[in-house]
Order: sequence, then C-alpha cells, then structure tokens
Amino acid sequence: MTARRSSAEAVAWLLFSAGGVVSALLVPVLLLLFGVVFPLGLLAPPEYPHLAAVFGHPLTRIVLFGLCVLALLHWAHRFRYTLSEGLQLPRLRAPITVLCYAGALAGSVWAAVVLFG
Repeated sequence: MTARRSSAEAVAWLLFSAGGVVSALLVPVLLLLFGVVFPLGLLAPPEYPHLAAVFGHPLTRIVLFGLCVLALLHWAHRFRYTLSEGLQLPRLRAPITVLCYAGALAGSVWAAVVLFG
C-alpha cells in the first residue's frame, strides 16, 4: 500500500529545494565578502553612501527578503524531517510540523519588518 502524498507536501519540497539552492549560492558569497574579504582589507569595502543606496533600492530588499524566506523554509523542512523521521518521533509529527513552519513564518515576518519597516 502506498501513501498518497498531498499537494502541500509537494509545495514544501519545492520550497525546500529552492531554499537550498538559493542559500548554497548566495549566503557563502555574502559571508565571504562581508565576513572575511572586506574586514581583512583584501578588497576595498564599498563606501557607506553606495551601500546605503544599494540596500535602499526596493529590488535589493525584495531579493534579500526572498533569500531569508527561502532559507527559513529550507531550514524548517529539513528540521521537521530530522526530528520526526531521524529521531523516530512519528507521534509528534503534527506539533513538530506546526512549530517548524511557524518558526519559519515568524522569521519571515521579522525579516519583512527589518527590510521594509
């Protein structure tokens, strides 16, 4: 007997994949630039007015918001399966699912407040 998967499960896996790809491509670059290269002086850091203008542009904010949301959804889906399947907690599947995705939603709201508020 095969279990029938819901369409919400397919969307969750789609967002998990998108979050993993976006996080794997963009986060290391941002961490390398702003965490290593600029502080060590290997490259000249951008001037504050230039950086403020870049982060003030709506498209930059939308991209950063998308990065935050997809990374949080990736985390939520991975953590959900780690807890419920990896730790063999099938009886707690529903609360684990709610807590993981609620955490991702709360983080997304916080990102929206920080970026657009």
